Amino acid sequence: MQADVVQIPLSQLALAFIPVVMLLYIMYRWSASPAQGLYAIARMLLQLILIGYVLTFLFATDTPVLVIAMLCVMLAAASWIAIRPLRDIGSTGRHLTYVLVAIGSAGGLTLALITLLVLNPDPWFEPRIVVTLGGMIFASAMNAVSLAAERFAAELSGGAVSDTARRNAFQAALIPLLNSLFAVGLVSLPGMMTGQVLSGIDPLVAVRYQIMVMCMLTGASGIAAAIYLTLAARKREPE
Repeated sequence: MQADVVQIPLSQLALAFIPVVMLLYIMYRWSASPAQGLYAIARMLLQLILIGYVLTFLFATDTPVLVIAMLCVMLAAASWIAIRPLRDIGSTGRHLTYVLVAIGSAGGLTLALITLLVLNPDPWFEPRIVVTLGGMIFASAMNAVSLAAERFAAELSGGAVSDTARRNAFQAALIPLLNSLFAVGLVSLPGMMTGQVLSGIDPLVAVRYQIMVMCMLTGASGIAAAIYLTLAARKREPE
């Protein structure tokens, strides 16, 4: 039996900020720049409120153009954020191209596979599915590529040859992906599954969706990291 989703009153939602306020206090006491934390929280609130309105509009659309445009914006943002650790070492444009290719190809192919073959929605561009899953895929691939890029640059600066740096960077990028596979169902209930269970979905049905999500995120993220490292290492070979 599916239960109605409970809307959280703003007064109760405000209580969720208590742990964050405690963290900001610790940052202040330990001289860890609480201003950065405040900025991150304010940006999170603004981005979520804006995306709420954007998704409300997108979910009511019946044209694939807006959905594809939204995916392109998400891809561009994910790629720009992913190269953040590399902005101090130069060649930002080249690395941005690598990241766009890596996340776009791995994430795009995975999204197409899951959307068209696994879920097969009608219409095929159903915004609630395509935009939601696209955001999950791009975000996970962004983190994996960012870890791989940072580790690859660190290995090279430490004197490692290109192949060794690529191997170590790839292994570093896989750590959070593999940890999430080990922990799911034992240490953590992922967000999508938690939301479905809270909304009254049968847990066994939610498990199927979560298996799909875990395969989707792990595969897309690992492949994106591998593509980026292949491109970056190939550029280093003539040097």
